[in-house]
Amino acid sequence: MFLRRTERKKNGKSHHYWNVVENKRLDDGRVVQRHVLYLGEINSSQAAAWRKAIEVFDEDAGRTRTLALFPEDRCETIAGDASIVQLRLSEMQLRRPRQWGACWLAGQLWQELQLDRFWADHLPPNRKRTRWDQILQVLATYRLIAPGSEWRLHREWFGNSAMADLLGADFGLAEEHKLYACHDLLLAHKEALFSHLVGRWRDLFNADFDVLLYDLTSTYFEVNASDLPEGSKRRHGYSRDKRPDCPQVVIALVVTPDGLPLAYEVLPGNTADSKTLRMFLGKIEQQYGKARRVWVMDRGVPTEAVLAEMRNSDPPVQYLVGTPKGRLHRLEKHLLQKPWQDAREGVKVKLLAEDGELYVFAQSVDRVSKERAMRRRQLKWLWKRLRQIDAMEVTREELLMKLGAARSKAPAAWRLVDVEIDKERPSFSFALNRKKLLITRRREGRYLLRTNLTENDPAQLWQYYTQLVAVEEAFRNLKGDLAIRPIFHQDEKRIEAHIFIAFLAYCMQITLTRRLHALAPGLTARSALDKFAAVQMIDVHLPTTDGREILLTRYTHPEPELQLLIDRLKLHLPPQPPPRITIAAVNQASRRSEDLLT
Repeated sequence: MFLRRTERKKNGKSHHYWNVVENKRLDDGRVVQRHVLYLGEINSSQAAAWRKAIEVFDEDAGRTRTLALFPEDRCETIAGDASIVQLRLSEMQLRRPRQWGACWLAGQLWQELQLDRFWADHLPPNRKRTRWDQILQVLATYRLIAPGSEWRLHREWFGNSAMADLLGADFGLAEEHKLYACHDLLLAHKEALFSHLVGRWRDLFNADFDVLLYDLTSTYFEVNASDLPEGSKRRHGYSRDKRPDCPQVVIALVVTPDGLPLAYEVLPGNTADSKTLRMFLGKIEQQYGKARRVWVMDRGVPTEAVLAEMRNSDPPVQYLVGTPKGRLHRLEKHLLQKPWQDAREGVKVKLLAEDGELYVFAQSVDRVSKERAMRRRQLKWLWKRLRQIDAMEVTREELLMKLGAARSKAPAAWRLVDVEIDKERPSFSFALNRKKLLITRRREGRYLLRTNLTENDPAQLWQYYTQLVAVEEAFRNLKGDLAIRPIFHQDEKRIEAHIFIAFLAYCMQITLTRRLHALAPGLTARSALDKFAAVQMIDVHLPTTDGREILLTRYTHPEPELQLLIDRLKLHLPPQPPPRITIAAVNQASRRSEDLLT
């Protein structure tokens, strides 16, 4: 190991950064550098077992040999037999414990989606024999298991994982510059990946694509927007993360009702939801052809012009969309005359046909209870807070700030309260608006849906709309479990490639989720990964009496509960890696010292 200084210029000044670096020799003889220590992070631990008689790879002879292993105090009479190796059990060492189980499970998911074949074709090795497909697998597995920065992957995670063992590779897969360079190769294959995934979803889960769920989210960057280059997609816009102070990008996603993703697009952060649908309709039609599909969307996504185009296209593009409550106010008189129909248990609907469309006014008993409880809780908090503010002795400016904070925390409840602020003194009065409360109570748990599926069963229409939670769940997983942010990249293409890798990780996650759903609906993908992560890999070093060393690389045996899960998933653990025999590390070090002296 040695200390290395890196110089960077920032704001016209030179800055020096220090790292502890070690050299790593690759299988082809080249030496690369691995950053070991930066601002003081170190890691280690241990565990394992060994076998008595095994086939060993003799690194000196370059072939496998069958050897009988005995402790050094046994079989003195046959010590001259070359097939007998005596072990120094008192000097046995357990080294390099590393996480194996979750990495192996991620590899099974990667193969199940046939991403190994896909990327082997689309990312062939370069003239330096760099396996870009394996580097991408490392990046996607890292995003699935323990998401973080590429710097952390290089410095810490790869060495603490068994990815090199599983892929039959070395630390070359985690070289810092290769991790970043891999990002530059991905976006050209995005459309081909989408087509590949459609085939896999159909083969694995018998998925159909008659119903598509479409929604948008955003992810923000804690940077100064004025420092961004002209034309950057990072722009200020409506923030779903409640960070309007930060520039962002918008992510549009299409999934099936089971949450299986078909396509996504990264859009500028100031893109309005209503301006995205026409683009995505053309994108899906161009990639998968014309077909009778039902697009399910939330209110605010389609415009009247786009809905008219969908109705008039050939064949018509069918849609089911939530409707703003302002339209409910306009149609309320007509709906009052319609009778309620039972769509399913706990759900009643009223149907209103108008201008070639069908309006479905639905009321869910469960949603009534939920929304009413939410409204009561928020209104109770606001009422208590207004009384507290009223009892305070504050200036007018402080009063306005406190009222503004209360309004931002309980906006729905604030609309039900009439607040009047004295124009001269720092005081105010408040009262409950009972007329607004009555209207709100009447609309709680009720939704107005709009569709051109005029002949469909109302129960089916309601089911379509409730399936929008699948795309919302996809966004929650991308932002939470897979930690799509913070995004440390500055280059625009690498930012999009980062989102692309998160999309790949989500494909692996939803595949595991669907597999688990059929076996144990209560078990999440994260819980399963955590269970598999308990399986560790370790190197057992057994010195021999003739100056060599037996190396047994072993993964630990799964606990009974995990073994049951493995069996239910119809997975089969691979055989343990073959042992190796080599000159002991101590002897190798002494030989190198002697060579230096001579």
